Amino acid sequence: MVTPLHQLPALVAHSRTLIHVVVETPKGERNKVAFDPDLGVFMLKGVLPEGHSFPYDFGFVPSTLAEDGDPLDVLLLLDAPTFAGCVVEARLIGALEIEQLEEDGSIVRNDRLLAVAANARLHKGIKEITDLSNEMLHEIEHFFSSYNSVKGGEIKVLHRVGSKKAHALLTQALQ
Repeated sequence: MVTPLHQLPALVAHSRTLIHVVVETPKGERNKVAFDPDLGVFMLKGVLPEGHSFPYDFGFVPSTLAEDGDPLDVLLLLDAPTFAGCVVEARLIGALEIEQLEEDGSIVRNDRLLAVAANARLHKGIKEITDLSNEMLHEIEHFFSSYNSVKGGEIKVLHRVGSKKAHALLTQALQ
């Protein structure tokens, strides 16, 4: 029997710290792709404007449910883009705690976890969000702000938090 991607375990069995990340949209893509659990397929959800692309692979932690009603979002640092549906073992380095203004005027939390692929070479020394430069964090925040603005929404980054708080957010979202 095949386990659907959204029901894979969030935590890697052989590790106390690694998580599973299901990639939806690879680095460099303009097409926003998302997994549809009801259909069991990846669906095109939108297209970024010309000149914009995802700065890193983007996906979700399976078997989680965040405050926005979707699985926890993850921006994944690794050496080269993967593909939609690729499952990557990763370590959490932190999170961006975010409030998102929806088109209907409601405000929801839509935090983004930040992780590094367990077998990354270029980013293997990154253990905490503080290991990232302020410029890199600003660019990541700007990407999310710009992406939401194109869709008619807004985000506000409340806090940049480290791996300990990121693990707490994960624990809260486990189903």
